[in-house]
Amino acid sequence: MSASLPRPPRLKELARHEEAQPRFLGGHSLCAGCGIPTVVRTVLNAIEGPVVVVNATGCLEVATSRYPTTAWNVPWLHAAFENAAATMSGIEAADRVLRRRSPDRARAPRTTFVVFGGDGGTYDIGLQSLSGALERGHRLLYVCYDNEAYMNTGIQRSSATPFGASTTTTPAGAQALGKIQQRKDLTAIVAAHHIPYVAQASISHVQDLARKARTASAVEGPSFLNVLSACPLGWGTPGRDAIASARMAVESRYWPLFEIVGGRYRLSHVPAHPVPVAQWLGMQTRFAHLADRPDLVREIQAAVDRDWQTLVDRVRADAEAAEGSAPAV
Repeated sequence: MSASLPRPPRLKELARHEEAQPRFLGGHSLCAGCGIPTVVRTVLNAIEGPVVVVNATGCLEVATSRYPTTAWNVPWLHAAFENAAATMSGIEAADRVLRRRSPDRARAPRTTFVVFGGDGGTYDIGLQSLSGALERGHRLLYVCYDNEAYMNTGIQRSSATPFGASTTTTPAGAQALGKIQQRKDLTAIVAAHHIPYVAQASISHVQDLARKARTASAVEGPSFLNVLSACPLGWGTPGRDAIASARMAVESRYWPLFEIVGGRYRLSHVPAHPVPVAQWLGMQTRFAHLADRPDLVREIQAAVDRDWQTLVDRVRADAEAAEGSAPAV
């Protein structure tokens, strides 16, 4: 794809789109402060042209489609945890066939095929079908709203749950320290499929998310957005602090904002004054037990620092290669 990236949609532009043609309506039953509506509304409002949505089982699907109501104002299909990407692959393939067969359909505005799935349905249960769709090259945008656990079914740990977090299946207590495994780096796994566009975003940086959604929807082939979406219930934060918590994850460099365009890494936000990851941990009761374990907090900080430096080194190397100044290998 072209190295030039689209400008961020202005907030007024997103608001006008919402007013003129709302694609995601109110009246759903997602929790107060939930980040998922921000993800969905921002992504859909940023995309130009018609949209079709496939929604994996999870908080979003359950809370927006309870009979006899719906929050969706676009063509929408519910799929299981494990097959959302496969379902959209079939829809996209059918659209390609119909466009070849019908001149009128071929001249119609291009449809954007968007899949929404949580971390349980993306990092874990749906990873196989996602990998297949990416490898086959289907023109779809997969959006993972990552709230770092199976929130819909009782706050069980997922492979997106960070080290040290207390969940109902990794409870912190006298004999346990919360989850003992490191979080899976799904963004890197997706990037290894060599697709045109991959990005990390957050509900705390709406214009960045909107620009990335618009960029992703314009590529030829698969694209992927991994969006940090705070869950007040599962994270243990007041609903009014959900955005602040997501912002602190970015400013502590725990959740860096970057994109991979045509295989080249690019930072889209560099914290001017990075804060210790302890400040982000301290905002959430799921990490409250770490107040008595400064050794584990230091371990988490060291991991964040290593991951950030690895990312910065990759961004710098790609920038030098683009300028033709990278050393020969």
